[in-house]
Amino acid sequence: MEKVIAVLEGDGIGPEIVRESLKALRAIEKKYGHRFTLTPAPFGAGAYFSEGSPFPEETKRICDESDVIIKGPVGLAVEQMSRIPPEHRPENGAILPLRKRYDTFANFRPVRLPKHLASFSPLKPEILGEGIDILMIRELVGGIYFGKKIEGRDADMRFSSDECTYTDEQIRRVAAVAFEEARKRSGRLTNVHKANVLATSRFWNQIVEEVASGFPDVAYRSMLVDNAAYQLVKDPSQFNGVMLLENMQGDILTDQAGGVIGSLGLMPSACIGTVKSYVEPAHGSAPDIAGRDIANPYSMIGSIALMLERCLNLAREASDVWNALFKVFEQGYTTADLSEGPNESRKLLSTSEFGDLVVEYIEKG
Repeated sequence: MEKVIAVLEGDGIGPEIVRESLKALRAIEKKYGHRFTLTPAPFGAGAYFSEGSPFPEETKRICDESDVIIKGPVGLAVEQMSRIPPEHRPENGAILPLRKRYDTFANFRPVRLPKHLASFSPLKPEILGEGIDILMIRELVGGIYFGKKIEGRDADMRFSSDECTYTDEQIRRVAAVAFEEARKRSGRLTNVHKANVLATSRFWNQIVEEVASGFPDVAYRSMLVDNAAYQLVKDPSQFNGVMLLENMQGDILTDQAGGVIGSLGLMPSACIGTVKSYVEPAHGSAPDIAGRDIANPYSMIGSIALMLERCLNLAREASDVWNALFKVFEQGYTTADLSEGPNESRKLLSTSEFGDLVVEYIEKG
């Protein structure tokens, strides 16, 4: 297979963890005889300072001409971010435009913690049960993040508003993807919403239930988002299967899921679009630890596995990456974010050492 891949390293720890993910990708390329042409491009807060834009025109061209995009986390320290106008900050000036440009409507975030790695979680082993294996699918190009935003003053009162809008098509297509994934997995899907208060959630439920009628083999249930947040901590394995979430609620609950399994460093992500797809870690750029070689690269390397599986249809290659990632932990190693409490006796790996081990296990696997 020959593919052109845009590489947006991002900010903070982005270059470090992207580097390790590319080592894993090159190992797969060599092992299976593929040819991946990697084209770097600036993106994020650093790009604003160097290029005048967080999403420069040249980066857009590189992305347009690629088959898929690898993106690192973006954002710098608070003092530096305060020097960037709001419309040019990475969230508004880069991430949302990237999603809109390629219509990346379905965000896949696997939440995986096998029973034998229960020590990574802050929860008791008996709460984790036989382990966690949830695929959270978040709608990514609709809802309040893309709605009209108003800030103003009326007489002596200041006000602001954020419009939340969903269309039938936006909900129906992500729901169809989620049900198809549930059918392939455990046959269970939980639809998360806030229909007791929000009109958009009531509409969301209506459309999701229409889609559900076409999947009688999938065990379907719906749950209020506040109850889902509670249940995710109380009994997370009940969600093993697929969770379907709208944009903002999914943004929040997927981060909570990272806490449940021990670290956002264990949360890879793939943003699947109608035009093009990209992969990224689900966490931020952690500028406070940038350059120290201590960041956990699992989420970025796992995003490469998702790219191979979801974007390039290379299931065997993706399996090699997943197996290598879990083998690192199974061999008694850990990273700084997972080194407290019962994991203190594990051998601590640097960012680069973790990547080297993944490559070694890919080659041997």
